[in-house]
Amino acid sequence: MRIALADGEQRSAGYLAINPKGRVPTLVDDGFVVTELPAVLLYIARRFPHAALWPGDPQGEARCAEWVAWCASGLHETFGHLRRPERFADSDAARREVADKGRVSSRAVWEMVERRLAASSDQWAAGSCYSVADGCLLTFWIWGRAKTLRYDMHRDFPAWTALATRVAQRGAVRRALEREGLLAP
Repeated sequence: MRIALADGEQRSAGYLAINPKGRVPTLVDDGFVVTELPAVLLYIARRFPHAALWPGDPQGEARCAEWVAWCASGLHETFGHLRRPERFADSDAARREVADKGRVSSRAVWEMVERRLAASSDQWAAGSCYSVADGCLLTFWIWGRAKTLRYDMHRDFPAWTALATRVAQRGAVRRALEREGLLAP
């Protein structure tokens, strides 16, 4: 089911019946409902083991979990303050302050991701093999260049752009970007 966040569909009765948290992502697989980004990505990876979307070695697995958690609790959280300040403040002035701080915090977290990727000699975020962490980082790369943040991702985040470009070259990712009407890096 597609949810139009801009239209508030995540707060509709139908969606809340599936996920009372009123947040995304939510995955429903044959009646099994799982929420929260790290859990959804782990479930997908384990559900399709032949795709090797989750590293099998302890260090790769820890690195993948670290990236996914950081995306959920760092990038998404700071972005949320900018994108949805009404969750955090009631008055117009307070919402503006929350959004302003979210803009500053987002930039700092995006720059941390860039430094981390630039310092790594690995081809992928969690090591030598593609994982759900890479797809997750592509999502936030796309959010970085979108109208809320408007970062010049190519100029300001070249290591992240290189990763996003490799991810976007994968057939399934390319098809998903086309289906969603999103431009590849």
